[in-house]
Amino acid sequence: MEWNDIYDENRNLTGRVHRRGTAWKPGEYGLVVCVWVYDGEGNLLLTRRAKGKSFAGTWENSGGAAKAGETSRQAIARELFEETGIQADPEEFELMDTDRDAHTHYDFYCLKRQVPLTKIVLLPGETDGVQWASFDQIHELVRTRQICRIIASQFLRQEADLRKRQTAQDSR
Repeated sequence: MEWNDIYDENRNLTGRVHRRGTAWKPGEYGLVVCVWVYDGEGNLLLTRRAKGKSFAGTWENSGGAAKAGETSRQAIARELFEETGIQADPEEFELMDTDRDAHTHYDFYCLKRQVPLTKIVLLPGETDGVQWASFDQIHELVRTRQICRIIASQFLRQEADLRKRQTAQDSR
């Protein structure tokens, strides 16, 4: 059983927790984190959602819900490791954007990593495929609805920022 912290609409912790898979009450919000892993050569890392998951067989970036007691950065480091085997310190993730919908606060991160696909460790039951995809390839996945629709809209909204990061000199 997984528990998530409950936030208010202004993203303040309420001190209460929510059991994953149950309905949110009015005024309650969870925290979901996502990361675009980019290689600095024009590609983004995508994983494919496993059979039995919502949006099964579609491509996405890594992410998920923060567990109770986790910060946003701790959650994204854990999610990326669980879904791909890529290790990164929480401080390495660059916050790109935040958003909110009916019951969720979202944090969107990026991380520069050059990882061979042979080094990616997929999480059984979560992901069953992995690829480095160019921006043109992702647009084709969006056009053919092979990318999760939520991730497709996120990509289109964040594409300009991601393209800038791909071409910027890494001064860190």
